Amino acid sequence: MSTSILCAVDISHPEAERLVLETAVKLAQMDGARLDVITVVPDFGMSVVGQYFDKGYHDKAVAKTRELLNKFVTDTIGADANAQVRHIIATGTAYEEILHAAREAGTDLIVIGSHKPDLKDYLLGPNAARVVRHSDCSVYVVR
Repeated sequence: MSTSILCAVDISHPEAERLVLETAVKLAQMDGARLDVITVVPDFGMSVVGQYFDKGYHDKAVAKTRELLNKFVTDTIGADANAQVRHIIATGTAYEEILHAAREAGTDLIVIGSHKPDLKDYLLGPNAARVVRHSDCSVYVVR
């Protein structure tokens, strides 16, 4: 029985991630669990690429991502259900931030999509595979 579920979505592919969120909501409802939804913004500041962005770029990216995540969750599960969801915007490498958020929240179950739509030839995308391999809790992979 889960008490805390973390749903990891890639907000840049909302149509592909809709089923992932819907599945996480159903699992949370079955167990009466808290639902957290996470999306990860790449950390451009830590690479050579970072020098090409202005200093406020990261804050703007996080704010826009927060807005998109809120809209995505509201559109998928409704405003009332969205009000009960904790939204997490992390910065860094997707699988590392998902695992970190799960540990910090005491998550019992991570729900994640199997891959991005353009990786149909793979069983699991690289982030999902790493989450499955390194997670301290159960992982539910949505195909």
